[in-house]
Amino acid sequence: MQEERRKISILGIGWLGFPLAKKLIEKGFDVKGSTTSESKLEVLKTNSIQPFQIELSEKEIKGNIKGFLDESEILIIDIPPKLRSNPKENFVVKIKHLITQIEKSTVKKVLFVSSTSVYADVFPIVEIDESSVPNPDSESGKQLLQTEKLLLSNNIFQSTILRFGGLIGEDRHPIKFLAGKTNVENPDAPINLIHQEDCIGIIIEMLNQVQHDKGLRHAQFDNSLKNNVFNAVAPQHPTRKEYYTQKAIENNLSLPEFDNSKESVGKWISSKKIEEILKYKFNKEV
Repeated sequence: MQEERRKISILGIGWLGFPLAKKLIEKGFDVKGSTTSESKLEVLKTNSIQPFQIELSEKEIKGNIKGFLDESEILIIDIPPKLRSNPKENFVVKIKHLITQIEKSTVKKVLFVSSTSVYADVFPIVEIDESSVPNPDSESGKQLLQTEKLLLSNNIFQSTILRFGGLIGEDRHPIKFLAGKTNVENPDAPINLIHQEDCIGIIIEMLNQVQHDKGLRHAQFDNSLKNNVFNAVAPQHPTRKEYYTQKAIENNLSLPEFDNSKESVGKWISSKKIEEILKYKFNKEV
């Protein structure tokens, strides 16, 4: 008898969610994916992703959220707060609406893609790991931290929080925005970046550690991951000045000019926990 394919829902099929969904399908998952754009529904369908048009607002969830969650054992939430463009948005309230729907669904495990912005940039610069107390200094970081706490405190489903550093990939790199800029701040601050391929690799490794109880028909994370928080950045931490100068040279771009007139603030994010617990080895140098 053919083994039943595991079902998973990804809220947010975007720059990270789309290649993640395709990789999970290769690994034998049935994937449901959400987008806010009607024009992208056909793209999802063409790539064997069951498409749903869903949009979270402060008042309601637009779209078939019940169908999106139905029969899935795991939900990956990968939607950014987008508070830079609209700082008055309340991301936490949106997630509260979602939590109400998760509680009524078959989902027993939630993986929330968060950000290392929950840690403030400070002087002097110190090493930060998951035992460090988050102290966000941006509205986005503050709301992400509130969202993390909401998910971790829920007793209906389990949650794991994955705090990614700055996301880069073949088509996405901050040097494209910094090239030729003047008065770039914090030249001596270390970088905390992670490549798209490692983001996907870490999520897949986490899913590999889900324990399945065939009789109860639900998924449960290994105890080392259950209601836990992980930082995820590449192990290379050159200074911003060193790194972005070198990347500009490699890509034949104008060199950024840095402001050395004041002390640099920043943070040095450690990913040792994820390497030790998941036994994960970062594959892509940033």
